[in-house]
Amino acid sequence: MTRDGGPGAGENAAAGEEPGYGIGAVSRRLGVPASTLRTWNLRYGIGPSRRSPGGHRRYDDADLRRLEEMNRLIRTGMPPADAARQALRPRPASGERPAHAAGEGAAAPPEPAGRPESSGWPQSHGPFDSPRLFDSPRPFDRPGSPEGAAPPAPTLRAAGEPGLPSAVMLARAASALDVATVSAGLDAALAGHGVVWTWERLVLPVFAAITRRQRDTGAGIDVEHLFSDRLQAALARFAARAPSPVHPRPVLLAGAEEEQHTLPIHALAAALGTLGVDTCVLGARTPYTALADAMRRLGPAAVFVWSQTRETGDPAPLVGLPGLRPACRVVAGGPGWRDDLPTQVTRVNTFRDAISAVMTTLR
Repeated sequence: MTRDGGPGAGENAAAGEEPGYGIGAVSRRLGVPASTLRTWNLRYGIGPSRRSPGGHRRYDDADLRRLEEMNRLIRTGMPPADAARQALRPRPASGERPAHAAGEGAAAPPEPAGRPESSGWPQSHGPFDSPRLFDSPRPFDRPGSPEGAAPPAPTLRAAGEPGLPSAVMLARAASALDVATVSAGLDAALAGHGVVWTWERLVLPVFAAITRRQRDTGAGIDVEHLFSDRLQAALARFAARAPSPVHPRPVLLAGAEEEQHTLPIHALAAALGTLGVDTCVLGARTPYTALADAMRRLGPAAVFVWSQTRETGDPAPLVGLPGLRPACRVVAGGPGWRDDLPTQVTRVNTFRDAISAVMTTLR
């Protein structure tokens, strides 16, 4: 039996059925739409490798393992093209150490200093309330590493992959107001490792360094603003290269009414874009009346609302958002939300949870 209770490829043949798995069975097993599986096959060459006696394309067990690996890597934030290349690589023989997706053959250094440990959100101590960005209390799964292992600190890329800075180098460039170096470093990280890796390994440590400087010296607002601006621009460039949407319904992302911080919204939109999700970012200080109107016009599958401060985290207006058919899931993210959120609203506290909440809705 397969893990989901269905017959294995060999058992199908023994029962006189066409051997292998059809696309519908694979779609149900992975929780990935059949249209997405067809896209992966056309774009990346990761699809069914055999034909049944009846002439139908069928997935065998090896195809399933590759798709499961690709799907897992994508959910960690890796771009689909990179995930496909990784999944198509020959598996190492027993006893061999698998290469990590981020930096082939590179040893994983200890966890970066300054990483928030308590609330799961970077804390701001400076005169300007810097973004408390998405963080994860546990590392995102990485190929070849057990879940819960310490994530690697940002490092220079392995030999042959120049251009990716460490968090220390990026923070120094931001402190020097070196716009070109900051932009190039963020572009290289996003292109090489995707949004989640860049967010966790570079963005969070750099913001932690900036806010420490603000706390210790009272200076650094210019550095924070420059880094925030370059990050948003880099996310926009990266999102522009996302694949065509594979789901007919979009996802709306907005700041709560009077909420001015939007970097987490743009990061989430870019991450969802790499998964083939159509997003519409309404931005900061979105009136709930405007959000409701956009919901009625677009019919989104999910709405993500960000609140960073207690002043903007009033849950009452969420109750008044329109009910749609088909149903629309409302997801609330950020440390500003109070504890009495409506039962129909899903609260998320990490980047990974936000991605998962939206992707589950689209299945």
